[in-house]
Amino acid sequence: MKSDTPEELNSDKEIERLIDEVMSSTLPNLTDDQYRTKMQRRKEVQDRRIAEAVPEKGLIIVNTGNGKGKTTAALGMVLRSLGHGYKVAIIQFIKGAWEPSEKRVFSLWEDQLEFHAMGEGFTWETQDRDRDLDKASAAWEKSLEYIRNPDFQLVLLDEINIALKMAYLQIDEVLAGLAEKPPSKHVILTGRGAPPALIERADLVTEMTLIKHPFRDQGVKAQAGIEY
Repeated sequence: MKSDTPEELNSDKEIERLIDEVMSSTLPNLTDDQYRTKMQRRKEVQDRRIAEAVPEKGLIIVNTGNGKGKTTAALGMVLRSLGHGYKVAIIQFIKGAWEPSEKRVFSLWEDQLEFHAMGEGFTWETQDRDRDLDKASAAWEKSLEYIRNPDFQLVLLDEINIALKMAYLQIDEVLAGLAEKPPSKHVILTGRGAPPALIERADLVTEMTLIKHPFRDQGVKAQAGIEY
């Protein structure tokens, strides 16, 4: 696993310091020349880091946490990839009982996108562990097809973290499958409760923090255009 060098760590700290200074309460007191000098220094540090960066690498991306927006953020990346003309596959592990509005929208890119809603809804709705295990196993086998296929630039494994948390899948088999992806392929894994081993393996991890939620705090049901 790549570790940051002292130079990279120092660059990070310098960028953070420059941002803190500019965004602090001292901002109104900066002269135009002082502001320009700080921004020029930040640009120099950032440009140097960009110049030294690796041009391209297929990423393992994890969106987890109890807050809303994990799938939504992943679908934003899906949309970007489609805009670049890349082929994308989406496999939904838990959702599927609803007809997702996303599926209807993404059907406009039917030549680029493969969409498989292979779950049957939330676990408290199905109430059948053996069937949930079978569905998760089938979804993972389908996922492996796209993970291994070099024609697909991005694969989204939606709510797979839930399947891992519920022990419908084993983390070792998922990590082994991810190791089979072509070097340039990106794979996104969403869902709360991402296991530590997956977080350790991932290149990019975002944790959505729950602060307020309309269902929990106000009893507002899931709404079209917001939750589905």
